[in-house]
Amino acid sequence: MALNATMRGVVLLGAYNISVTDLPMPVIQNTTDAIVRVTASAICGSDLHFYHDGLGAPGQAVPIGHEAIGYVESIGDAVQFLQVGDYVVIPDNVDDGHFNFGPDLPISYAEYVRVPFADDTLIPVPVNSTTDATTVMDYLFVSDIFATGWTVLDFSGFEPGDTVAVFGAGPVGLLAAYSAMLRGASKVYSVDHVQQRLDLAASIGAIPINFNESDPVEQILAYEPDGVTRSVDCVGYEAVNAQGEIELGIVLRHMMGVTSDYGGIGVVGVYLGDGQLSMSMSQFWGKALKMGSGIVLPLQHATELVQLISSGRASPSFIVSSTIGIEEAPEYYRRFDQHLETKVVIQFP
Repeated sequence: MALNATMRGVVLLGAYNISVTDLPMPVIQNTTDAIVRVTASAICGSDLHFYHDGLGAPGQAVPIGHEAIGYVESIGDAVQFLQVGDYVVIPDNVDDGHFNFGPDLPISYAEYVRVPFADDTLIPVPVNSTTDATTVMDYLFVSDIFATGWTVLDFSGFEPGDTVAVFGAGPVGLLAAYSAMLRGASKVYSVDHVQQRLDLAASIGAIPINFNESDPVEQILAYEPDGVTRSVDCVGYEAVNAQGEIELGIVLRHMMGVTSDYGGIGVVGVYLGDGQLSMSMSQFWGKALKMGSGIVLPLQHATELVQLISSGRASPSFIVSSTIGIEEAPEYYRRFDQHLETKVVIQFP
């Protein structure tokens, strides 16, 4: 690789300010590193929190991105289980033995990525010359959102036969509903206010609930008088009410209202900052509810999700609405933020 070589990458320059610029090409820094040539990356809903909050500034560009797939370009001397040319998923966390989240996370909206602790971090996938483009796209989502939609069910205590209310029909919410179907839910309700998303949820067998039409709790209880056994939050702290205003805690309150006694609640929607929200602990206690939440570690479910895809049982790429080149990223960030896109994939040559 040429000295001082550059590559194209996506950066944040402040609130609502995305740019594509030349970045230094990554190089092996430690013997456990690998350099991955990215073939596809995806814009994630969690990136929108930084897009709104103003990460970076003009003159202080912050590279972003955390969902990617590609092939190994080079490896450090201590890498034992990967070879140059292997096709791999880059998960949104690095496994150094402690699942730390920090500055060493791979930045994936770029042509190349340096991945620390490559043997333990990268997820090999069975891609070869006969693998079709849809399957490659399916594997891409093992990096984050398929694993996230799968894990939030675990957080809720899900068991086959359960009824599930999924709050949010963005990419994670859609894949939570899809995962519930794959895992044997008896009924799945998808709650959102964007009709295009609800239509997509209905296409996989979920019952759409539009909270702009009426109270979503009342709508679901009309189907399930005793409530659903599990509910999951795939929205987070920027959830809006029927008036389109951000209302912190509205999803948690709705989940407590719709979940049956002795049921479970799972939370993967991002909650950042020190904002205070209100919820009724007497209701939570009186219904004997349980709650699980946290950051998802895709590596914990990678093996089973890769097998589901390779066997043809799962195809999470149904959520993709547009495939673009990297120079189109600023425009498609805007479209994604305005709910004009369900999921955007950046394809690299």
